[in-house]
Amino acid sequence: MTHSAAAAPHTAEHHPPADPRRWAALALICVAQFMLVLDVTVVNVALPDMAADLDLSRQTLTWVVTAYTLCFGGLMLLGGRLADALGARRTLLAGLALFTTASLLTGLADDAVTLLGGRIAQGVGAALLSPSALSIVTTAFHGTERNKALGVWAAIGGTGSAAGVLLGGALTEGPGWQWVFHVNVPVGVLLLAALPAFVPARAPRPARLDLPGALLVTAGTAALIYGLVEAGDTGWTDASTLLPLAGAAVAYAAFAAVERAARAPLMDLRMFTRRPVLAGAFLMLVATALLIAFFFLGSVYLQHIRGFSPLRTGLVFLPVAVATGAGAHLASRLVGRIGSRPTAVAGLAVAAAGTVPLTRLPETGGVYGVLLPGFVVASFGIGAVFVTATTTALALVEHHEAGLASGVVNTFHEVGGSIGVAVVSTVAASGFAHGSADGFGDAFTVCAVTAAAGAVVSLGLVPPGRPQSAGGPHVH
Repeated sequence: MTHSAAAAPHTAEHHPPADPRRWAALALICVAQFMLVLDVTVVNVALPDMAADLDLSRQTLTWVVTAYTLCFGGLMLLGGRLADALGARRTLLAGLALFTTASLLTGLADDAVTLLGGRIAQGVGAALLSPSALSIVTTAFHGTERNKALGVWAAIGGTGSAAGVLLGGALTEGPGWQWVFHVNVPVGVLLLAALPAFVPARAPRPARLDLPGALLVTAGTAALIYGLVEAGDTGWTDASTLLPLAGAAVAYAAFAAVERAARAPLMDLRMFTRRPVLAGAFLMLVATALLIAFFFLGSVYLQHIRGFSPLRTGLVFLPVAVATGAGAHLASRLVGRIGSRPTAVAGLAVAAAGTVPLTRLPETGGVYGVLLPGFVVASFGIGAVFVTATTTALALVEHHEAGLASGVVNTFHEVGGSIGVAVVSTVAASGFAHGSADGFGDAFTVCAVTAAAGAVVSLGLVPPGRPQSAGGPHVH
């Protein structure tokens, strides 16, 4: 999963001389991005051990995942603007320093408040680091070299997700869950020491910062997630559920008003009048919500209900990560041959079909005959949707708007993961509380219905024909 909020302006000629340090800089930047992607999935396998050590409730476990993705996605576009205003290298190093420090504090947490505070700080650091890193990549490389560099950058997403589940299991079963965070610290310190020698400082570009917009969209999404999580305990009609949901609606309305009035809006809402961008954002929201929900539910089910060790759980998810990459690879070919719409519809239909067996998970008996095949089939379809979302959103977008379009899609990627985990956590609340598989089956039923409904919506929303991308940075 690659994250981008802004791109350097496209220049067709008069490129500056290539910096001989650019490939070394790319390697270091990719290591930094790898840490960010890793932290989306690495915590899932460690959740049961965290809950046992720190006496965490279901709500808190949900926030351990969503606090990071919420801040990462909600502040990503602001991070891109800061990279323009302050300079990409300076913003990159500031984000990396914050992420590294927050990782240390999160691993040292001995209560829920410190743990969640650390995850929030990690998300803020990631929101500064990721768009700055991609901005450096797009300005350091030109022509065919840029395509190669962006290909390397894009590959980080799939490998990071696969490594996350394995590393999370190995570290949790070995030195302890704290090391899923501590492992970032030595890597971050080494990168902070090495990056200034390989990444040149560039003059910042004047840029207006839409801080009210960033705060409103992040607060609105936080209120939405809080309401969704509360519904699992108090019900959908209780004030503790309805008030946050109403607050989210107000915050989103205020965000729209601020963006329309701003001279330099954080998110140009007119992008959503373009069918390809709207379709790409929708597909990314659904695909990420499903995939991160699978990791969350599967990790808790395998360890809490079936008694799997963290490492064994991580190994179960390895084929899931591989299947996601295989689906993405196939879709990258199909989109150019049969078009975005059939590829998106087929991907979501396959995801729905793979999820159906998961709706009847047993509490005893074999896991590998039901859960693993269902996960693999569903994730194969989801992988296809990821690629379709990106290629659709960037179709017919001019070079100078590619960064904005990809930033919109990436925001929906992180927000989708947050919402997906919040919803399935609420639906599976009884399974968490009573240690039964029933609640998990209900949650997977919601996933299956969501995938099927997404396929139906895609029939009308995703443009027909084969997309022809105008170029620019790639995501996922």
